[in-house]
Amino acid sequence: MFTLSDIPILLVSLFILLPLITIIHQAGHVFFVWLFGGKVTFVIGAGKKIFSFGSIEIRRIYFWHSFFQFEELKHDTTFSHLLVFIGGSLFNFISILIVNGLILMDILAPHIFFYNFVYFSIYYIFFALFPARYSEDHPSDMMAIYDLMKYGKRCDPLD
Repeated sequence: MFTLSDIPILLVSLFILLPLITIIHQAGHVFFVWLFGGKVTFVIGAGKKIFSFGSIEIRRIYFWHSFFQFEELKHDTTFSHLLVFIGGSLFNFISILIVNGLILMDILAPHIFFYNFVYFSIYYIFFALFPARYSEDHPSDMMAIYDLMKYGKRCDPLD
C-alpha cells in the first residue's frame, strides 16, 4: 500500500532515477552514433535551455524528456543504423545486469533504490521496443528499426 512514507522514494525515483535511466538510454544511442562516425546532439529535458557543453544540452525540466539527433554516419550501413536504434535499450539492459550483479556479489545492498532502478529500466526498455509512433516524425526505437528494415529508412528519426 502506498503511504506518505513512500513519497521520498517516489521523489527520488522521479527526479533522480528516471533522469539517470534516460541518460543511460540516450548514451547508448550516442555511443553507437559516435562509434560509426556521426555527429550527434544530445538533449536532456524539455523547456528552456539552461546550458550546454559540446553537443549536450540540458533543459529546465530535466526529468521530463530527452532525445538525440544525429547527422550522417561515416559508416552508413543498415547494421550501423540498427545498432544506433537498439543502443539505448542495450545500455539499459547492461545497466540492469551490472546493478543486479553488484547486488549478487554483495557489493551493493538490496535496496528499494536499486529495485526501482531496475523496474524503471525495464519500463524504459519496454516502451523503446514497443513499435509505435509518438508523432509523425518521432518513432519508438523499434518502429525506427521497422522502418529501417522494411523501407530502408536510414535517417535520423527526429528529422
